Amino acid sequence: MTHQAEHKRYDSMFFHFWIFVALLAIVGFLLSSPSEIIRGLHTIIVTEDALITDYILIAGPGAALINSAIVTAITILILKLSQEPFNGYSFVVVGLMSGFSLFGKNFVNIWPILLGTYLYAKSRHEPFGKYACSGLLATALSPVISYIALDNGWGTPLAGLLVGILIGYIIPPLSAYTYKVQNGMNLYNMGFACGLVAMILVPLMSSMGATPTTQYHWASGYDVIFGSCLGILCLTLILAGLFFSGLPVWASWAGYRRLLQNSGRAPSDFLRMFGIGPVLINIGINGFIGMIFVLSGGGELNGPTVGGILTIMGFSAFGKHAFNIIPVMAGVFIGSLVMHWSLSDPSVQLACLFCTTLAPISGYFGWAYGVLAGFIHSSVVLYTGTPVAGMNLYNNGFSGGLVATVLYPIIIAIFQHRKPTLVDRDYFDPVEHDEPVMPPKPHEIVEERDD
Repeated sequence: MTHQAEHKRYDSMFFHFWIFVALLAIVGFLLSSPSEIIRGLHTIIVTEDALITDYILIAGPGAALINSAIVTAITILILKLSQEPFNGYSFVVVGLMSGFSLFGKNFVNIWPILLGTYLYAKSRHEPFGKYACSGLLATALSPVISYIALDNGWGTPLAGLLVGILIGYIIPPLSAYTYKVQNGMNLYNMGFACGLVAMILVPLMSSMGATPTTQYHWASGYDVIFGSCLGILCLTLILAGLFFSGLPVWASWAGYRRLLQNSGRAPSDFLRMFGIGPVLINIGINGFIGMIFVLSGGGELNGPTVGGILTIMGFSAFGKHAFNIIPVMAGVFIGSLVMHWSLSDPSVQLACLFCTTLAPISGYFGWAYGVLAGFIHSSVVLYTGTPVAGMNLYNNGFSGGLVATVLYPIIIAIFQHRKPTLVDRDYFDPVEHDEPVMPPKPHEIVEERDD
């Protein structure tokens, strides 16, 4: 049996992902006229996209959603043409690409990085499919391409193209290494890898005369529109998981309850462990949790926060669930009570959503450590964006990587009395398979005991 014939379990996801693209496009055209969308897409393409650049503010809601639809469509086609099987990580990639194309990624600035990843795969005589997801997620550094290509008097389009190719070429081996250092405790491993690259690129650019700076474009007044759309989407996913997954309602709900007992330590492919019904329920519930945290904290539903919610929903198929994200979010909330910032601050709103990158700490070690991780992350992330001048869209992944790298060995050695070890699993292995797997035992510790 051929490789392609073996991996057909979740091919129906291809069709359902296209429904999601259609919904993005339909809502986009309902919110803006075609002429406004065309003008908005041009604005998106010619804008330097450093954090925080809310496409809804600078280009209008219609153009932002159409850009998201186009980027998501490109993502789906690349996943399909790469001939790698659809699995839980496919949800991650689609959710993250659709979300961040509301504030930083567009259908032009992602291509140089994808080309670089393709060249890396060819240089190793390996199929591009093995690195397709890595290349797509590496577009976290797309603002670098936009900045170099568009900055008058400094960069050029050719320079932006070459730097993008270089980024796409070096990210796969780097991300494989950073994944092991963090021991699966930071779900946004690519954000950590991209943050390290940005820490080198930004000083180099500054030394050559560039002046990259963080941005502040933050839309408001869209709570009703986006709240309604997200609410309908989340409710539809929950109902689909309960009634249209091919399982009895009780079986889907029982599967979701088992899913809640999983630590979420990467790699945790919930789709392969528990099936589509529990995963859809999990995605919908986590989407509601994200909205509640944003709105209850006085936040806004706009490009960045909706992007954060879509990211949580994507990772709900690969590590996140209510029991391991709420403690980390609670840590951010506690931080707002004792520190000199408020939950209503835009950067903190994003931290409240993206802090869930540290969900495995909560699921693996217990809720108290999750609260601690969220508390620390809420302050660290406010300062990690400055050295990279907003060029790494996954800044919370970079911050989460720092927190996870520090906390993991401390918790293991001091509180668990075990020897911290680096994981030996292949970073790219999860995206190459779709066969069912058994979930690990809850809170299973693989480290050696400290004699």
